[in-house]
Amino acid sequence: MAVQRIPADELCDARFLASLEHLRVVAKRVAPRGRFAEQRSRDKGSGIEFKDYRPYSAGDDLRGIDWNVYRRLGRVFLRLFEELEDLPLYVLPDISRSAYLETPPRARAGLRCALAMAAISLGQHDRVGVFPFADDLSVLLRPTGGKGRVLELARRLGEIEPGGETDFERSLATFRGLRLREGLVCVVSDFFDPRGIEAVTSALGKLQHRLLLVRLVRQSDARPELAGDVRLVDCESGDVSDVSITSEVLARYRAAYAQFVEHLANFARSRGAGLLDLDVERDVIAQLERLFASGAYTA
Repeated sequence: MAVQRIPADELCDARFLASLEHLRVVAKRVAPRGRFAEQRSRDKGSGIEFKDYRPYSAGDDLRGIDWNVYRRLGRVFLRLFEELEDLPLYVLPDISRSAYLETPPRARAGLRCALAMAAISLGQHDRVGVFPFADDLSVLLRPTGGKGRVLELARRLGEIEPGGETDFERSLATFRGLRLREGLVCVVSDFFDPRGIEAVTSALGKLQHRLLLVRLVRQSDARPELAGDVRLVDCESGDVSDVSITSEVLARYRAAYAQFVEHLANFARSRGAGLLDLDVERDVIAQLERLFASGAYTA
């Protein structure tokens, strides 16, 4: 079955962008050595908000000395201020072949979600990188800033060619090899992998970043409407299985699917990761707003 790209005009329009303007991603703390932005950093330096004191050491900037403390105590202390820096956002949309099948394809909702998260972060001066993956991971956009890049990103997302079979282990190993500054990794996928959900969470668990998992779902995933003798064709590998669908077979499938969902949810809780089920047949922004209950998502 032929699969086609998702054109940019299906991913982005003026109404779509306007609906994102009230949403923000807020970090409890960000990794040091970033650039000036709006997030609170673990760095202490010459920012705006006073944080602490420490004794003066040879070579410190004399402008940081608190002379009032010196006059009172006769000791030299530096004032430390909280730095405001950026929270890098790394968006990993699943572009495996299966994501481009069905109507509507999961890739459409997935890429719209990826674009929305990128637009929110770019709008608050955070750097954004986009790394589509299937059988391996590629670099669509290296971490960069600038609100004006949103439309260009939409165009580039619309040029993505569907990939091959899903391979989380290989794709995330490639991502780790990029050695990017600690940030928020947003993985947008159905999290189906031929090696099973344990392989998926094992690969995710090796990432030294905060995680936001957006799971692309449709109602038929949990309760497929199948009956009788059917031939099942794996849409990525092409493997064929002839199956007689009985009530017992459906019950076993539903139990296995429930275990899959529970395993991913348990992993997210153990990592303190965000987890959102995104119904691909419903409006993306309305569902994303569940992450931003008070206008902001805290990473």
